[in-house]
Amino acid sequence: MLASEIIRKIKRIEIRTRRIVDHLTGGAYRSVFKGQGMEFDEVREYMEGDEIRTIDWNVTARTGTPYIKKFVEEREMTVFLVVDFSASGHYGSGTQTKQEMIAELSALLAFSAIRNNDRVALLLFTDQDELYIPAKKGKGHVLRLIREILAHDVKGKKTDIGRALEQVNRLQKRKAVVFIISDMLDNNYEQTLKITARRHDLIGIRVQDPNENSWPTGAMVAVEDAETGEVVNFSSGRKSIRSLFQKFSTKRNVDTEQVFKDCKVDLIDVTNGEDFVKPLMKFFKRREKKR
Repeated sequence: MLASEIIRKIKRIEIRTRRIVDHLTGGAYRSVFKGQGMEFDEVREYMEGDEIRTIDWNVTARTGTPYIKKFVEEREMTVFLVVDFSASGHYGSGTQTKQEMIAELSALLAFSAIRNNDRVALLLFTDQDELYIPAKKGKGHVLRLIREILAHDVKGKKTDIGRALEQVNRLQKRKAVVFIISDMLDNNYEQTLKITARRHDLIGIRVQDPNENSWPTGAMVAVEDAETGEVVNFSSGRKSIRSLFQKFSTKRNVDTEQVFKDCKVDLIDVTNGEDFVKPLMKFFKRREKKR
């Protein structure tokens, strides 16, 4: 992609997402995520009715008098964007690819974070080490993240969600809000998903294209696995093929949803070519009711 084209795309994404943040997501984001973390402030003497679990046993043993730890809400958070860069993201049946939609989603979340005075980190992943940008604040930092998402020279083709989450756990020691943005076309990552969900506020955003869930019409259809390069030709008119494809796609989606449910991780579904603000707002409102 030419530098001038990247600049135009960055500007378009910035304008589009800034309007959404201003009018919609900024307030919802703030009400859901602000102040979830707690940090140590000071100790004071134990008083009747205090939570026993907050007793500072070291100070209590040293002074002979019960003391408890006081905590305050953290004034800022780290929002960690974990973005799938595998070859399946290059697909798009409409005017944009899944990867382009992922760039807009990432920008929206990043701009919402800096509006809330939070820091944003980025991890691009495939089945290889791709790119990690540590958390910072500011518009310039967010624009850099968008540029990397649009222009990064990818190494791998396949998806390895477990590997990506292991990296997050190594890189991010303090609790963060972690968005993993992917089509979730992967297996055997349940254990790492559970571990990450215990350490962080983990949220999945599944990006799919309409043609991935419905069989296209036409005499013959060539299906290529973008991550392996394997090509198989099918006669799209055969009902058995359409039925088999529908069963496969439904099972794949249900299996993924069950994995996230079992690991107690929220999963937001967005569709390439459609408005992604509505499912995000629905998620924010649902989260706000739980608080």
